[in-house]
Amino acid sequence: MTDKKNEKSKNQNRGPGRGMAMGRPAEKAKDFKGTTKRLFDYIGKYKWQLLLISIFTIIVSGVAVVGPNFIRFIINDMQRMINGEISNDAGIQNIIRYFIIVIVLYIVRFIFEVIMMLMGNKVSINIGKKMRNDLREKLEKLPIKYFDEKQTGDVLSVFSNDVDIVTNSIQQSLINIISSTFVVIGILVMMFLISWKLTIIALLALPLFILATATIAKKSQKKFKAQQKELGVLNGHIEEIFTASKIVKLFNKQEESYKEFSNINHSLAGQMKGAQFLSGLIRPIMEFISNIGYVLVVIVGGYLAGLPNPLLIGDITVFVQYQRSFVNPILNIANIVNQLQSTIAGAERIFKVLDESEELNEVEEKDFKELSVKGHVVFDDVDFSYSKDTDLIQDLNLEVYPGKQIAIVGHTGAGKTTLVNLLMRFYDIDKGAILVDGMKTTEIPRVVLRKQFGMVLQDTWLFSGTIRDNIAYGKSDASEEEIIEACKKAHVHHYIETLPDGYDTVLKEDADNISQGQKQLLTIARAILFNPKILILDEATSSVDTRTESYIQNAMLKMMEGKTSFVIAHRLSTIKNANMILVMDHGKIVEQGDHQTLLNKNGVYADLYNSQFLNKPI
Repeated sequence: MTDKKNEKSKNQNRGPGRGMAMGRPAEKAKDFKGTTKRLFDYIGKYKWQLLLISIFTIIVSGVAVVGPNFIRFIINDMQRMINGEISNDAGIQNIIRYFIIVIVLYIVRFIFEVIMMLMGNKVSINIGKKMRNDLREKLEKLPIKYFDEKQTGDVLSVFSNDVDIVTNSIQQSLINIISSTFVVIGILVMMFLISWKLTIIALLALPLFILATATIAKKSQKKFKAQQKELGVLNGHIEEIFTASKIVKLFNKQEESYKEFSNINHSLAGQMKGAQFLSGLIRPIMEFISNIGYVLVVIVGGYLAGLPNPLLIGDITVFVQYQRSFVNPILNIANIVNQLQSTIAGAERIFKVLDESEELNEVEEKDFKELSVKGHVVFDDVDFSYSKDTDLIQDLNLEVYPGKQIAIVGHTGAGKTTLVNLLMRFYDIDKGAILVDGMKTTEIPRVVLRKQFGMVLQDTWLFSGTIRDNIAYGKSDASEEEIIEACKKAHVHHYIETLPDGYDTVLKEDADNISQGQKQLLTIARAILFNPKILILDEATSSVDTRTESYIQNAMLKMMEGKTSFVIAHRLSTIKNANMILVMDHGKIVEQGDHQTLLNKNGVYADLYNSQFLNKPI
C-alpha cells in the first residue's frame, strides 16, 4: 500500500489569454450551450443591471451611428449656401441647429458611457467576488482526497485566471457584442439612406474580408497551437531548473542547462514569429481591401454627383466615414466570438469545482453535544483503499488504550500515514468501524472529532504572519504566558528572543526567513499550546539536529503524559520508549509489541532496526 502524500504541485501554464488576437485558437468548452445557460442562471441576481447596461449600450451606439448624419446635414447646407440654393440666414440657422443637436448627442453619449462603464465595473467585480466566495466555501467542504488528486496550480488557476476571464468577459463582451452588432446594422441603414448604389459597391468588399480572415485564421491557428506548446515546454524547463538549481550547480550543469534553454527559446521564438506575422496580416489586408473600396466609392460618388438629383459633398464625405467605420465592428464581433469560447471554458471549470462531491456530514455540529474524550481508540475490522482497483488496508484490528504511546513503523508505502488519515476522517473507511471512546467516528461531526487531535507533521506548515499568531493558530484566545511556556517546552523560546522583533517577527511566505529546523520547532510549540486529547506525530523531529531532538523528545514525553499518542517514525531511535510499536506492511499490522520484544522476534522490526544501526541490508 502506498501512503497518500501531498505533492508540491506545479503551476500549469494554462488558461486562455484575454482579448486574443484574430486567428489565435480559443479554448473551447465541452458544453457551450449548457454552460452558457448555467452562467446566466448563476448571475441572475444581476440581470436587471445587465439589462440596463445593454440599454445604455444601445443608446451610446445609436448616438455613434446617428451623430455623423447631422454633420452630413451641416456640410450639405454649407454647399447649398455656396451654390446659392438657400439663403445665408436659413443656412446658418440650420447649421447652428444641427451643431447644437450634435453637441447634445455627444454629451448624452458621454454621460451614458460613463454610467455604463461604472455599472459594468461594479457588476463584474461583484460577480467575481461571489464566484470566489462560492469557490472558497466549496473548498472547505471538499474531502482531502480532492486536494490529493488535484494539482495546486489547477485550483489556483480557477480562482485567478478563470474567474478573471469570466468576470471581465461579462462586462466587456456584453458591451462589445451589443455595440458592434447595433453599429453594423445602424451603419448599413444609414449608408442605404444616403445612397443604395454606393452601399452595394461598398458591400462588394465584404466577401473579400471574410475570405481573407478565414484563410489567415486557419493558418495562424496552427502556429498559435505550436506556440502554446513550446511555451509550456519552456515554462516547464524554467520551473524545473529553478527548483533544482542547487543540483544543477552541484554537478556543474549550468552550460548544458543553458544550451537546452536556448534551444527551446529559439524554437519558441520561431513559432511566435510565424503566429504573430500571420495574425498581424489581417489588419493590413483589411485596410488594403477597404482602401480599394474607398477609391471605388469616391469614383462612383463623383460620377453620381454630376447626375440629376446629385449626391452632395456631405453625403459622400459621411458615407466614406461610415464605410471606414463598418469594418471595425465586424472584426470586434469575430474577436468576441473567439473570446466567448474561452470565457465559457473558464466558467465550465469554475462550475466543475462547484459540482465536486462534498464530505458527507452524517451528524451536524449543532445537533451534537460537546465531546470530551479520554483517548480510547479502536479499529474494528477496517477495510480501506484509495482506488477500487487496488486492495490496501484489509481486516485491520487495533485497540489503543487512553494515555498510551503507539509508534507506527514500516517501509515507505506500508500504510502508516493512511492509518492516521482514517482516524481523523480525512478519508472514510470502506468497511468496519473506527471508535473513539466507544463512539463511531462516523457518528461524530468532523469538526468536533478533529478538535480532539493535535498534529505535528514532517512537512511543516506556517502562514504569513507573526510568530505569535502562528503558534496560537489552534488556540486564538491563548495568553502571552501560555504561548511563551509552549515555546519553552519546544526549546524555541530562546531563539525567538534573539530575533529583533521577538514574537512579533513576521514570517514570510512559506516562512523562508527562518531555518527548516526552527519551522519544525514552531509547529511543535503550536501543538503543545493546543493541548489536544490525542496526538499524532509524523516524524516530528526529522528536521532538527541530534541535540535539539533530545530536547524535543523530552518535551514530547512530558506533553504526551495522559494523552493517547500515535507516532509515525522512520528513525527508530525516537520510539524505543513507546508503549507499543506497530509494524505495518502492505496495509496490515504484521508485528506489534514493545521495542525489546520485537527485537527478540528477529522479524521485520529487527531488520528495520538493524539496517539503521548496524548497516545491515534489509
